[in-house]
This record gives sequence, structure tokens and C-alpha cells, in this order.
Amino acid sequence: MLQQCRTAYSLKPVFAHYIFDLYAGPLYSISNFKFKPIAQIKAQQYTICPLHSYLPNHLRQPTYVQTKMRECISVHIGQAGIQVGNSCWELYCLEHGLQPDGQMPGDKTIGGGDDAFNTFFSETGAGKHVPRAVFVDLEPTVIDEVRTGTYRQLFHPEQLISGKEDAANNFARGHYTIGKEIVDLCLDRIRKLADNCTGLQGFLVFHAVGGGTGSGLGSLLLERLSVDYGKKSKLGFTVYPSPQVSTSVVEPYNSVLSTHSLLEHTDVSVLLDNEAIYDICRRSLDIERPTYTNLNRLVSQVISSLTASLRFDGALNVDINEFQTNLVPYPRIHFMLSSYAPVISSEKAYHEQLSVAEITNSAFEPTSMMAKCDPRHGKYMSCCLMYRGDVVPKDVNAAVATIKTKRTIQFVDWCPTGFKCGINYQPPTVVPGGDLASVQRAVCMISNSTSVAEVFSRIDHKFDLMYAKRAFVHWYVGEGMEEGEFSEAREDLAALEKDYEEVGLESADNEEDDGEEY
Repeated sequence: MLQQCRTAYSLKPVFAHYIFDLYAGPLYSISNFKFKPIAQIKAQQYTICPLHSYLPNHLRQPTYVQTKMRECISVHIGQAGIQVGNSCWELYCLEHGLQPDGQMPGDKTIGGGDDAFNTFFSETGAGKHVPRAVFVDLEPTVIDEVRTGTYRQLFHPEQLISGKEDAANNFARGHYTIGKEIVDLCLDRIRKLADNCTGLQGFLVFHAVGGGTGSGLGSLLLERLSVDYGKKSKLGFTVYPSPQVSTSVVEPYNSVLSTHSLLEHTDVSVLLDNEAIYDICRRSLDIERPTYTNLNRLVSQVISSLTASLRFDGALNVDINEFQTNLVPYPRIHFMLSSYAPVISSEKAYHEQLSVAEITNSAFEPTSMMAKCDPRHGKYMSCCLMYRGDVVPKDVNAAVATIKTKRTIQFVDWCPTGFKCGINYQPPTVVPGGDLASVQRAVCMISNSTSVAEVFSRIDHKFDLMYAKRAFVHWYVGEGMEEGEFSEAREDLAALEKDYEEVGLESADNEEDDGEEY
């Protein structure tokens, strides 16, 4: 029978432009082969078997055939989205050995000839690799930094879209007035990128919900993407306001209005919060005063770990749709916590062992969470553990078994398995001169916990204090928004809090009947 694998066997130089394409039936004779130019096979799914019994020795050189592409398009919106994006693309280039201009050094072939990284980059005829990404902001300052920065030659100029006046921290400006003028141009650029894909898998959307552009334009773009690409997955990496540190007075309004839209138009949202990441940098990396660059480089490691399985080979690779299937028990309950381990400086790493068990335990520590909420106050519904580097399934199973015995880590009883594990062989890459130590293995955890409701209740409380006095509401109404939208969005979030509460309570009711289970 035929078997699925990535290895075919290429011909010697005289037939260098051709490769075998096998029919799916059993191979009885050489007549079952047909030849195709390599140019024609790039985007096809191949079912291939080793041809040892049919080919003489001199035709058995291993090479690689690319399986069908599963591309992802990244959309970076507003200052936060763009700055996180800068760190991500810097890291992707380092991981794949690309130069800042998108060229591959002449002496390098990626992954032994496997070009799965084309899920994130498209290759031009000149051999340049261009990110499948769009950067958009309503004012030019932040995007101008990309246009003049180290990676200015990496991006196509049309992928960097900026307006002339910003959203002034106002959701309504980003969603109804200024944002509406630019959204069609954004969608046109995204459509061009999508047309260039052979099997578009979905979108990664980066934005913050506290400002005007990330919340307003972010919501508008997500709504339009739902219309144009309804069946494609949309993963959001969303920066939520911090409990103590505020960048604008009207953050609670913008966050509630934006979350109302995220509930319907994203499939999975990974919550991030600057204060939590500041604390991780201070505590684990001994950085006294972390900058946004420090924060973003840490966030980019999480995003890189999530997407590594799309870009590299591994034993248990995880597809983007798999996150959704394994993490989201009900459509609205799709807001995730993330953590990463080991977060450790070079000085400390030299003296520590960092086994699979240790990094797994570390990922479950409340202080490792990249949003300010304590998972001990809730219950886990499911979690995804993405390991990379020198990791074998046996060690992962042992580490997960240990976690399951811990009383502090509680799962709802209606989800007895709860764990989805992925292993990718590519070890984590660190930015030269960065804060993180180079390590042999790392883990990124994305978890769905009822404790996420803490984040929403904090924002709702601040929203209520302001909205009771109708403070600042006139700025929103003046941009064409109706006051009723405030109460509609707030009611939706109240319902979301109730949903999380009920998901935890269902479990509590069963415990009363059956006795406690650990």
C-alpha cells in the first residue's frame, strides 16, 4: 500500500527538472509513473511511496516534495499590533535563516530542503521571501518606523498601510469614521495576499483593545473578514488593559465595545497584558525597567511556539484549526491564557538543568501567565502544550501525569483528558543581544480557564463607574455611535461573565453528588 511521507526520489542531472508523481493505486509497473515539471508540483498534496523496488540505485537520491500549503496571513493593527509584529517577523527571519531583506544566504538551505516556512512567507522570482502580512494604522508614526527600520526591505510597500490622523483613543473613530475610510484598502491588500495562497488556513490578528485603532478598526476588520472569509480560522493576539497601569482614561469603554465584537468574530483570542509581562521580565530576567522591546520579544516567543508546527517538522505537529477544536468547548468561551517557559537569563541558564518536567511545572505557575489573572481561582477546561527542541513524547507524558496529580491545578470534571500536546524538533531561537538565554527545549502553554473571567470583571467594574455618570460618552456619540451600543456591549460582557461562572458551576454541582475528584 502507499504511505504518506515527504520523501520522494529525484532523478540524476539529466532529468533534473522532473520528479515522480505516483498514482494512488498499487504500483505494478513503471507505466504507473508520470513525469511532471517541478514548477507544476509546488502546490499539490503528494501521496508518495519509496521506490526502492522499482528504481536502480543511481536514481534513489532523497529530496523533498512540498505537501499542500497551509498559509496563514498576519494582520497587525494599531501601535501594539505593529510593534508585536516587528518582534515576530524579526524572530521568524532568524529562525529560518533569512536576512533582513528577505534573501536567503547562498550557502543555506532551510530545513534540509523542506520549505514549510512558506506558510508565512511567499517567495518571489528573484528569491526574495516576503511576509504574508499586512500592517495598518490610522496615523503614520509607528508604520514609518517599520518603513525606515532594519527590516524595511522585508515588507512590500503596499503591505504597510497608514492614514493621516489617528483614532485619538476613541473606538468610534476607529470603527465608524476614520477607520471606515481605510478598511477597504486593507481588505484589498488582504485579498491580494489570499489570492497568492494555495490553501489559506486562517488569519492571525494582532491588536490591543484599549486604544482607538486596535479596538475600533480591529473590530471592523474582523467583522469584514468574517463576511469575506467566513470559514477561515481567526486567531487573535489581544492586548488587554492592565489592572494598575493605564495608558488612557477611556480604556474600559474601548475594551468592552471591542470585546463585544471579538466574541462573535474571532475563533480563539489569546489574552496578553503588559503588566503581567513587565512582572515576568523583572522577576525572571532581572530587567529593572523593561521596555516595550523586552515585552514584545517575550510575546513573540509565544507566538513563534504556537506557529512553529506550521513552519517546521515535528513528531506531534499542531494545526491552527486544532487549537480551536481542542481549546474551545463552547463558541463564546474562547479567551485563552498563555505562558512560556523557561523565561531565563543566560547567567542563570548556565546553572540550571531545565528538564521537560521543570519547564512544564513552570508553565503552570500563576506568575508565568501573560495576563493578570490567577488560574488557581478557577478551573482549567483544556490546555495546549507546545514543546519545542530536545523533547520526546515519553517525557511529556510523565510531566503531564505529574501535573494531573497536583491539587492546585484543577480541571473541570466534564473534560477528563484536558491536554493537547505538540512536539516540534526545532529548538527555540533567541535574538542576538536579547534577554532570553539560548536553551535546548522550551514549552508554550495556551489554556482555557474559568479564571479568565477576572479580566472581564475588572474591566466591567471600571466601565460601570464611568458609564453611571455618562462620562466621556459624548466623544463617542459625536463620531456617529449610538449610546445604546454601550449598554448592549456591557450586557454581552455580563452574559460572558455568567457563561464562565456556569461552566465552572456545572462541575461543582457534579462534585457535590459524586464526592471530590482530583
